[in-house]
Amino acid sequence: MSRTSAASLLVGFALCSAATSASAQAALPPPQKLGVNLTPHQKLAREIYAELVSINSSDSVGSVTRAAEAMAKRFRTAGFPAGDIQLLVPPGKPTKGNLVVRYHGRGGPNAGKPILLLAHIDVVAARRDEWPRDPFTMVEENGYFLGRGTADDKAMAAIFVANVLSYKQEGWRPDRDLILALTADEEGGDANGVSFLIAQHRALIDAAYALNEGGGGTLSGPGADARPVFHTIQAAEKVYTDFTLTTTNPGGHSSVPRADNAIYQLTDGLSRLARFTFPVELNPTTRAFFEQTAKVEKPEIGAAMRAIVANPNDSVAAATLSRDARYASMLRTTCVATRLAGGHAYNALPQTASANVNCRMAPTSNADVVRSAIARVIADTGIAITYTTAQRPSFPTSVPPIEPALLAATTELTHKMWGDIPVIPTMSTGATDGYRLRAVGIPTYGVSGIFSAPGETNAHGRDEKLRVKSFYDGLSFLDQLVRRLGGSVQP
Repeated sequence: MSRTSAASLLVGFALCSAATSASAQAALPPPQKLGVNLTPHQKLAREIYAELVSINSSDSVGSVTRAAEAMAKRFRTAGFPAGDIQLLVPPGKPTKGNLVVRYHGRGGPNAGKPILLLAHIDVVAARRDEWPRDPFTMVEENGYFLGRGTADDKAMAAIFVANVLSYKQEGWRPDRDLILALTADEEGGDANGVSFLIAQHRALIDAAYALNEGGGGTLSGPGADARPVFHTIQAAEKVYTDFTLTTTNPGGHSSVPRADNAIYQLTDGLSRLARFTFPVELNPTTRAFFEQTAKVEKPEIGAAMRAIVANPNDSVAAATLSRDARYASMLRTTCVATRLAGGHAYNALPQTASANVNCRMAPTSNADVVRSAIARVIADTGIAITYTTAQRPSFPTSVPPIEPALLAATTELTHKMWGDIPVIPTMSTGATDGYRLRAVGIPTYGVSGIFSAPGETNAHGRDEKLRVKSFYDGLSFLDQLVRRLGGSVQP
């Protein structure tokens, strides 16, 4: 998953706050002439980026292990000890390798636990016949890098790799250890790398907190003159799960319809679910989001945001905000039917009918509570409700506020690089691997310094792309951010 969902969620906010960010334009440095006169650091990052994109790491026909091994080779060449470079492949899954690299800090009584730098290196499948060019060759064109994974998530992976290699080359050491994890199957598949590492190698990735995808900056529009509008830190996300709803019936000949019908029974239940709205369920991140966004939204919406923060049971405020699907999804759990199947012949009454219901659950809820709510709303014991997959989703142990040092450093660097634009905590309505870490007590924050206009990256789609300038800005931002959070100074 990319941070596009978080950016799209805030489109309305972007339009409202664009005027307030006009001062940011003057604060920006002159545009860099990209592609020439790159620094050695930028050249290294671009080389790593192109190498990662060139490796097909899709679930179906690709190999994440190849990408992980290519990055491991770079760390070996740079002189990292062999014991600090772990290529970890789940048993029976030879293409689903994960790389964990530890860069040791100075240590000491005040060093603190490590910081985990997380990026997934699997990608959504891309067919050559659907792209105007090879999706697994990175192309720089008209101010963009194009290719599968350029936005989701190989830019961030390349940046983390290049930065950690540069720390080693410079001799810079933080106070605390840094851990880099490049993982498999975030986009799907049967061997999620973060789950595997948590279950089998928890000690290797245990950290005070993690930096991940899911946040980033939004620009005012698609043009080259677009202004930075705001920068988000993803501090929470909804939890994904699917339920299968099934009805059964003796069936019979279609020329003699029965009073009961598996398809009608199922669709009646789905219609009741469609009319149901889950209650408002705020957490520290969404409270902060609505508090800050209220300052720049239209008066009616801003008032509703303040009211819902003051009283989550305010039905009028909830109804006002729910007119916007983006805000509605941030307020509560949502469940929606996404697939239907039924019957076995055109001339026979259906013996079975089933539907997939996809739920994006508030992180303060749990799957059994949501399942019970669905059963209550459907109000038909003849509709079986089962979890689509055997593995139950994991929920975070809590949704704490953003780590103060991270928020302060992000805000300071944002203002330094892009002017006086707001830094806003956000909850993704989609899902990243961050929720898996939060569920085992490792706070995870999506922050990148990578800016794009809403929807322009086309992550998961044809001609996925990322602005060239945004890649190098993200490189600089994350380099400085990690140095500050690491707790040491330049040698």
